[in-house]
Amino acid sequence: MADYREAPLATRPKTLDPNEYFNLSPEYRRAEAERAALRANLKRQYQLQLNNPHRRELIEDPALNRWVYARANPYNHFRATKKTSLLGALFGVAPLFILYYVFKTDRDRREEQIKAGTLERKYKLSY
Repeated sequence: MADYREAPLATRPKTLDPNEYFNLSPEYRRAEAERAALRANLKRQYQLQLNNPHRRELIEDPALNRWVYARANPYNHFRATKKTSLLGALFGVAPLFILYYVFKTDRDRREEQIKAGTLERKYKLSY
């Protein structure tokens, strides 16, 4: 850890910051240990189910079930926020106005050239 040099444009990772790594309160360390024990217990239960040679049914994973349900029903869990409204306007409404402006200005420019007689038409059908 002593050899670590920070990159010029990046901050030091939290796991390598001595102030965060060594100066932790006992309550925080105990809470981290409890969370690690809970994760280890869940992992052990899953591994036991997965490696059971007499298993006949599928393994139910509640987190995976919640994720699949949320992916299958996105509109039930959608919330309109500033970000989603801005993205909707940016990708849904703005292209329509941009395309309208491009086509309208091109058409007006071409009509002015036709009226002035300066339009050089390619692919003439008659002389």
